[in-house]
Amino acid sequence: MTKEFTVPPVVFPSGGGVNPTVGNINQRRVPTAPFQPSRPPSSSAMPFMSFDIGSAASSTGSFGGTISTSAASGSASFEDEEPLLDELGIHPDQIWHKTRSILNPFRVNPMSHKDSDLSGPIFLYLSLCLFQLLAGKIQFGVILGWIVVSSIFLYIVFNMLAGRNGNLDLHTCTSVVGYCMLPVVILSAASLFIPLGSSVPRYAMAGVFVVWATRACTNLMVALADGGEEHRGLIAYACFLIYTLFSLLVIF
Repeated sequence: MTKEFTVPPVVFPSGGGVNPTVGNINQRRVPTAPFQPSRPPSSSAMPFMSFDIGSAASSTGSFGGTISTSAASGSASFEDEEPLLDELGIHPDQIWHKTRSILNPFRVNPMSHKDSDLSGPIFLYLSLCLFQLLAGKIQFGVILGWIVVSSIFLYIVFNMLAGRNGNLDLHTCTSVVGYCMLPVVILSAASLFIPLGSSVPRYAMAGVFVVWATRACTNLMVALADGGEEHRGLIAYACFLIYTLFSLLVIF
């Protein structure tokens, strides 16, 4: 069964008239330009590029002159600087003279030890540790501890014996004890070529080097500080104990 719907009739406008409502809708609005502030007149089209080329060239020249002048002054000051070893307080010539004075136990030159330093003792300490390491003994801490304790021990003994006249400082005492370790270093190097079974030659050689180090250290202590001449025997005994301990550390 079909249903019928009634469609209203469509009426078209007659003639060329335009519906006012439709005309208002179809009209388009012309966009207006945005607000632009007025700019002051300028002589240059690119204001950020306006600079003086001559002033820039002169400034570049001044910078170049400054750089060249500072480079020249830097090279001159570098040539006037002291060598690096002198700035660190390491003087190889003094170390060699002090070491060579220890090589002769009967004529030790105390004048070369007036200016005490620790560079030579550190070098001898490292040499002794190296020779002990070649012998299969790792004793870096032991040797360093014994050197420190020995220096403090000899410093206290000397000043107690000298009394008010004693003017031995700890830095000089450590320097002397360190430089007089040279015979012990030679003993450690020589013991590498002596068999461990031959104990008599090792003891005899150790005794010779201990006497050598004791004599050198005693002469330096008495010559560098006041009030030690009358107590030479006691100072020599303290030095003998110190270097005997180091020699026992080497031969055993």
